[in-house]
Amino acid sequence: MTMNSYDSMPKTSPQSPAGKRKLWVRSAVAGAVALALAGAHLASASAVTPAVPTAATASAAGPASFADVAERVTPAVVNVAVSGQIGEEADGPQLQMPDLPEGSPLRELFKRFQNQRAMPGHGHGGPKTLQGVGSGFLISADGYVVTNNHVVQGADEVNVLLNDGSRYRASVKGRDSKTDLALLKIEAGKPLPYVEFGDSAATRVGDWVLAVGNPFGLGGSVTAGIVSARGRDIHDGSVDDYLQVDAPINRGNSGGPLFDGSGRVIGVNTAIFSPSGGSVGIGFAIPAATAKTVVAQLRDHGHIERGWLGVQIQPVTEEIAEGLGLKDTKGALVASVVPASPAAKAGVLPGDVILSAAGQNIDELKQLPKTIAATHAGTEVMVGVMRQGAMQTLPVVIAALPNDDKVAETTDGPNGVAEPKAKLGLYLAPLTDDARQALKVDPQTKGVLVAKVADGSPAEKAGIRPGSVISMIGQHPVTAPEDLVSRVREAAKAERSSVLLLVEKEGEKRFVTLRFAT
Repeated sequence: MTMNSYDSMPKTSPQSPAGKRKLWVRSAVAGAVALALAGAHLASASAVTPAVPTAATASAAGPASFADVAERVTPAVVNVAVSGQIGEEADGPQLQMPDLPEGSPLRELFKRFQNQRAMPGHGHGGPKTLQGVGSGFLISADGYVVTNNHVVQGADEVNVLLNDGSRYRASVKGRDSKTDLALLKIEAGKPLPYVEFGDSAATRVGDWVLAVGNPFGLGGSVTAGIVSARGRDIHDGSVDDYLQVDAPINRGNSGGPLFDGSGRVIGVNTAIFSPSGGSVGIGFAIPAATAKTVVAQLRDHGHIERGWLGVQIQPVTEEIAEGLGLKDTKGALVASVVPASPAAKAGVLPGDVILSAAGQNIDELKQLPKTIAATHAGTEVMVGVMRQGAMQTLPVVIAALPNDDKVAETTDGPNGVAEPKAKLGLYLAPLTDDARQALKVDPQTKGVLVAKVADGSPAEKAGIRPGSVISMIGQHPVTAPEDLVSRVREAAKAERSSVLLLVEKEGEKRFVTLRFAT
């Protein structure tokens, strides 16, 4: 994913004498601004072509040349140029920080990334201009384009440059910060060349791959390599199944396609591992299996609906397994249960070890959120838990993961443009009758329920805990999550540094001052 901080974005820390500090680096836009704004000169495309043929061109020993595949797919790969105004002052709110866990190396990347995208405006203290470039690829003849969410996030204007040199204004049809994918649409008035998704599940370590994109503004660049590993978790949100490749990927490649030997898209290039910001042969791509599902929902609905169980989980270590009398370290240990959540209603308890869900064995921690997220809201699934040495099977009706209930999460404005909000670290849910009963609060109590508090966030530091009820912000009562979100947004736009909340927990009410994260 998640999430969301205003950040003046300090410059990247100096390298230490002992050696360069390793950074996870998004491959997006940083170094290509000048080239992109001048207009990257792209190779001329041939006449409109249909979907890329699938005939294999690579043997087990590697192809004699990648030229045939590159010639077919390059016309469907595009450059994505973005621009916009971000903030009133250099030290004011900037682009919104994606939902990265505290301590994630990618947080450092986005600080660096935002510094490099921002360019001073005219006059002292004036607005900054966001300008940058990334990559994308056409997936249909009528102009749907896939790219990374971080390429277009915060942009007022998005333009797509085709391989034949034509340029089109793009609309953002949908974005998903958790998987870092976005879907754009252009109107060309004619059929366009496009490529199709392949089977990333069939991809093997050692297979040849091609990365095509716009590194440093050099549109139409093709690089080759192999799949180095599968199932990589770079601690970057909900995607924990990246393909690792050694095909050179650099800034500006973000959102571009990763092709197999037959010219099908098996991944979306998203991040690199680098001590310097340049490619060192360790790149990461979102698998096509994930991208295809997300893109289909964005195309049909404009947003992603994910299933929600309502538990906080942690890995089953050897020490935990020994303490619980388990034979191995399989499963996910339930650390806490969100009040009035599907898990709470089904009787899931802290200390349970979830070993199966929706017919899938949960051998590793990451399998549970992935399985639940893929389950439609309203679906009843069976959850198998180990409790006090005995297996129990609990029927759980999965709910929809709240998207707008999370304070400071990126949402779309009327033009599909991200509206940045300050990070408090609160995840909110409506205060239902069931929640009031479970929390033993007065049935007449109005407010919103704190479903979760992000680790290390201002909310956690202020002592707010899950199960608390927030009934006021400043002198304004709140009765729904969107009320609080709206007031937080207003405070941020007014450049206030904090908000005052009336919080109730276990019958005790107190006002709490929350400062916006910086």
